[in-house]
Amino acid sequence: MTPLRKMLIIAVAVLAAACSPAKAPEAPSGKTTIRFATDWRAQAEQGGFYQALATGEYAKRGLDVTIVQGGPGVNVPQLLASGAVELGMGSNSFIAVNLAAEKAPVKAVAAFMQKDPQVLIAHPDQGIKSLADMKGRPILLADASISAFWVWLKSKYGFTDDQVRKYNYSAAPFLADPKAIQQGYVTSEPYTIEKEGGFKPAVFLLADEGYPGYAAMVLAPDALIAKDPKAVRAFIEASAAGWSSYLNGDAKPGDALILKDNPEMTQALLDQARAKMKAYGLVESGDAKTLGVGAMTDARWAEFFAVASSQGVYPKDLDVKSAYSLAFLTPPAP
Repeated sequence: MTPLRKMLIIAVAVLAAACSPAKAPEAPSGKTTIRFATDWRAQAEQGGFYQALATGEYAKRGLDVTIVQGGPGVNVPQLLASGAVELGMGSNSFIAVNLAAEKAPVKAVAAFMQKDPQVLIAHPDQGIKSLADMKGRPILLADASISAFWVWLKSKYGFTDDQVRKYNYSAAPFLADPKAIQQGYVTSEPYTIEKEGGFKPAVFLLADEGYPGYAAMVLAPDALIAKDPKAVRAFIEASAAGWSSYLNGDAKPGDALILKDNPEMTQALLDQARAKMKAYGLVESGDAKTLGVGAMTDARWAEFFAVASSQGVYPKDLDVKSAYSLAFLTPPAP
């Protein structure tokens, strides 16, 4: 059992045992309290949510939103399960389907990144021109990645588990070994490697090679969906406005809140990440062009599930539609 699946089972157990979820703080008169847990420390990859908060998009839709910053010790499904937050951020499509597989009453209700920002990074002088060239080479991966995008890489390119090396979120092992390959986000690690290593690495965005997963999803408990669908819809609409503003307008309001939450962040890192989100079309590509920012479709989820189930990650008779809801997307997805 993978570490991610273990954590999700714990979260489901907590949800089953939680007779009295954590009480939400009192909201201003006429406002609905929404505590939204992110998947990591404040960064540009969450910029649309911070922008929506900073520019009043949530407030003008009747929401009193608090962003609960993530980090290495934060488990978003557990926070949702215990009632410590009303909504949470899902990093990748595996999280939503894993929750469905464990029959957890939580669904993805929007995906604010049409492209998962996961990349594989190689040294520029190793003759690696494509993902296929990485077969048989050592690849630094985090534990959670082995049960996520690694499944797709094995399915499409014939990668094998003996290639896996432990990744501890430091670029040092990669920089020390010219033959090494490491995972990362297109918006973060390539920039860090270039600064620390003094060279421009070769970067391969998995989504541009056909990886079908979503990212930056909003996860909502079934109880909230049933009790207050208006608040769920309002959060998604406000977040979509925040993302459009963050990428195409003045990002300073959102950046100010990010820097306040995460003092280790820098403006230079935020600026380059925002530029890369635009250049690679992470948020505004694909179905978002016609269906709006945050779009999801049945077809895309089916494509993702076909890959994962073919590798034995899920039983083929799992109802993948129980992992998500398209009911809150405007215009409605086909």
